[in-house]
Amino acid sequence: MKITNLRVFVANPGRKVKWGTGWGKNTILVKIYTDDGIDGLGEAFHSLDEPIEGALLKYERWLKSKDPTRILRNWQAIYRGLRYPLGTAELSALSAVEQALWDIAGKACGLPVYKMLGGPTRDRIHLYASGYLCQPRHFDLPGDDLVGAAKGCVARGFTAVKFTPQPDDYEGKSPEYIHRAAVERVRAVREAVGDDIEICLDYHGRSFSVTEAVRLARAIEPYHPMFLEEPALTENPDALVEAKMKTTIPIAGGERCNSRERLREILEKRALHILQPEPTCNGGILETVKWAFLCELYHVVLAPHQACGPVSLLGCAHIDASIANFLIQECNVDVDDPFLKDLFHPMPVIKNSYLELPDRPGLGIELNEDAVEKYPRKPYDRPVIIQHDGAIGLE
Repeated sequence: MKITNLRVFVANPGRKVKWGTGWGKNTILVKIYTDDGIDGLGEAFHSLDEPIEGALLKYERWLKSKDPTRILRNWQAIYRGLRYPLGTAELSALSAVEQALWDIAGKACGLPVYKMLGGPTRDRIHLYASGYLCQPRHFDLPGDDLVGAAKGCVARGFTAVKFTPQPDDYEGKSPEYIHRAAVERVRAVREAVGDDIEICLDYHGRSFSVTEAVRLARAIEPYHPMFLEEPALTENPDALVEAKMKTTIPIAGGERCNSRERLREILEKRALHILQPEPTCNGGILETVKWAFLCELYHVVLAPHQACGPVSLLGCAHIDASIANFLIQECNVDVDDPFLKDLFHPMPVIKNSYLELPDRPGLGIELNEDAVEKYPRKPYDRPVIIQHDGAIGLE
């Protein structure tokens, strides 16, 4: 079996947002085809579609005529062949290719990917509702009704939810206002959902001062969050160590950790309790499994980051099913979304906060290529944060 060609698919549901170009994120997919008629599907991270597409087209030159089941060799050829360290866009493109190669290999062997990786170690994957799933607009609620959105997630069966403690209108506001509003948001959600629902908090590394994050952590400790994500950026493990030592809340992070060298520093400094790798940006499925093995040596558990579509969610599920030190999986996918249901089949099966392991060969999901043209790509940019004094902040 040989690879014949590669295609990039970019689709946008046409949703409007209040930042950037006004358009929401695109879905970026790669499909790899073979002379045996078996194809494989992978998903890249949504924020860098133009450079990711360029990288994918460059990688196609190596992949043509190669054996798709030699996954690690093909990965190494691209990873090492560029000589210099890969940036986020190049790594995201490589991650999508790697997912697609696993999809082909699984289909060729008649096995789900997690069985090829030595799993399953568990029967189902515990999820927490995150991102769009836990936003008021997902429930047709006013933009400030975080409590209503959290209760809506619980009503749909989720036993864990994640949200940003800082208020949505924090741009231009003073640190004191942000602190008070954040504490109130956490208090209100905890009282609304009760003590049996896990609350996960994403600080998002939005302050250059770890002191502000520590102050907030101490104030919300009585509401016993499951974890506080990115009280400081992963680029500064020493700041994460400081936060970790000054609060009883477990510290999570790592979505922006896209190199083994950065991971090694995080582990050696014991900067995190929970690693949140992003498999669409760090090199893919097998690379994340390798990271999990390293984390076991330091008693660090994994809660993979997931901010894209159902292909990336299932990619995470195969990882989660294959490792021993899995904690919980982020879920940004609305399985009832008409846009996603039009593009993909079968959709992931989620019941009562758990994702059922797919039993189909490969990743367990297919793309309806004919439907993509109904959702043309839109220009997408992430928001730029303006601080209270007009300076550019972190996001």
